[in-house]
Amino acid sequence: MENFRKVKTSEEESPLPFSDLPSGVVEMKVKEGSKIRNLMGFAMARMGLEDTRQIVFSGCGRAVTKTVTCVEIMKRKLGGLHQVTKVQYKTLVEVWENKDAQPEGQVEHLTVHKNVPSICILLSKDPLDTHQMGYQPPDLPDGLWVNEGAPREDKSSCSSKGTKRRLRTPPCEEDPLRKKAQL
Repeated sequence: MENFRKVKTSEEESPLPFSDLPSGVVEMKVKEGSKIRNLMGFAMARMGLEDTRQIVFSGCGRAVTKTVTCVEIMKRKLGGLHQVTKVQYKTLVEVWENKDAQPEGQVEHLTVHKNVPSICILLSKDPLDTHQMGYQPPDLPDGLWVNEGAPREDKSSCSSKGTKRRLRTPPCEEDPLRKKAQL
């Protein structure tokens, strides 16, 4: 493959894996080179509108982690969003061409089909089917780690410095450096 260079990459179009989506649902296609700031600016503006009730984030390959990051940011900023996650595989088609010129002057092309992981995440302001595979309810308003009715701990009483301890060798092992120092 060192004599070839990638000319074109395309992904096969496939419908969203969610049934009964309204016609005006916002679909955010996250790519590897997408900037999270740009994606979130657009998505937050659209979800801020009263008539936008659902949004779908989708990404494949190296964009999967960026897709999940966008969803988590939106859930934290807006709160109260129901989520359904679907994971699948998509086929990417890559076209490569030979760098070296052929004696006849023709360029040799190579087509590669790759199956890459893909994720589609539906966020909704309205309740979704809780029995659907991949459903996550909205987060609790106070967060997951706070007990109701329990007083919060005062962090000022905790020491910010740890205690340093000297590493000691077990008595059964002899340290050759210590032996030399004693002589």
